[in-house]
Amino acid sequence: MEQNYDLELERVIDEIKKNNSKTILLHLPDGLKPKAEEIQAKINKETDALVLIWAGSNFGACDLPVDTERIGVDLIIHFGHSAWVY
Repeated sequence: MEQNYDLELERVIDEIKKNNSKTILLHLPDGLKPKAEEIQAKINKETDALVLIWAGSNFGACDLPVDTERIGVDLIIHFGHSAWVY
């Protein structure tokens, strides 16, 4: 059964434009990796940014890719798929 997630892509796109980000890294947990190309396509359609997809791990908010500035990443979009408890 496929889950429907609100990925807030309009908010992501606004942030990319606001920061004039040129190289974006999508950081997705395994459950969202099947949507990577769809997310990438939407961002490509709305911005001029180069969108890279992280194929490594994503075990939560503390598992960010390191040394990404070395390859020119100026914005990491880190997604999760668990509900936040307020």
